[in-house]
Amino acid sequence: MDDLNRIPTHHSAKIFLHRDFSDGTPVRFQNKFPQELQDRIDSAQFTATVNHINEIYSEAESLGSRTYCESCFACLSAYFLYLCIEPHYTKCIKKAARYIEEQNKNVYLPKGLMIVDPAERGLRVLEIVILSEIAVR
Repeated sequence: MDDLNRIPTHHSAKIFLHRDFSDGTPVRFQNKFPQELQDRIDSAQFTATVNHINEIYSEAESLGSRTYCESCFACLSAYFLYLCIEPHYTKCIKKAARYIEEQNKNVYLPKGLMIVDPAERGLRVLEIVILSEIAVR
């Protein structure tokens, strides 16, 4: 991931996919294919990537017995539990970051694009950077 952070993006064109609030406030990004990417990537590949990112964030916000037990034990231990284990939400955030890094290396960087981890933008937008030819090499 350090290699991706070294790519200069401050002078590159950027596309922002905003949060989709049609189903409430859970983290979910619009999966509408931007026209600016028409000649750069297949729309099915792009939609599959965004949908998978949305699934990971949906998993992070899902409530189950594991999440309830984790929260109860954390509360009972004055949150010292989180010094021993990583919270479910944090695991999912890291899983999303790994997936985005993998997609960047295998799909997007070879096509002159880069997806920025939404956690770096406060989970407000999914940023896609259109890299110049010099930055990709």
